[in-house]
Amino acid sequence: MSETVVSLPRALRGELKEPLGPIFTDAETLLESAERPLVAVGDVVTYHLESAGVTPDVALVDGITKRDAVDPEIRDAVSDDARRVPVENPAGVLTDDLLTALADAIEADASTVLVVDGEEDLAALPAVLAVPVGGSVVYGQPNEGMVLTSVTSDLQTDVADLLARMDGDVERLFSLVGYADRR
Repeated sequence: MSETVVSLPRALRGELKEPLGPIFTDAETLLESAERPLVAVGDVVTYHLESAGVTPDVALVDGITKRDAVDPEIRDAVSDDARRVPVENPAGVLTDDLLTALADAIEADASTVLVVDGEEDLAALPAVLAVPVGGSVVYGQPNEGMVLTSVTSDLQTDVADLLARMDGDVERLFSLVGYADRR
């Protein structure tokens, strides 16, 4: 069983509804502004990027979208060439398993798919901290499209401040994703 590092308090849920960047409905247009490393959070986002001909450096998928299983077409679109790493991460938390695998995947030379047993929804936040400045994190905004988050040091500071208000061991989270060294 993977250990919970932080959990999302109810009071912060509303703040997570604000996108961390522009929203796109077309993957090709989004990709014109995206930089590497490119992290995709979510099955549908990964599907759209793969359909546009781009394999993300790191993809996090859980087989679920809007609380329902994804269509086989979406599930099967995730690159077969990428190495697959299973991770445990229940809803509403970030586990050491997910955080460690995320940081390792960003450092890896090969594309990596983190296959999440649980939920990957919160993973965009630590991904912003784990990706080097200049990289991109793409995640879904329900019923709106895909959010392109261009990682800057200011954005990392804002996301770190948000994560610091979660319940749990935030310093450990920062350490696991390599952000503690860059602060």
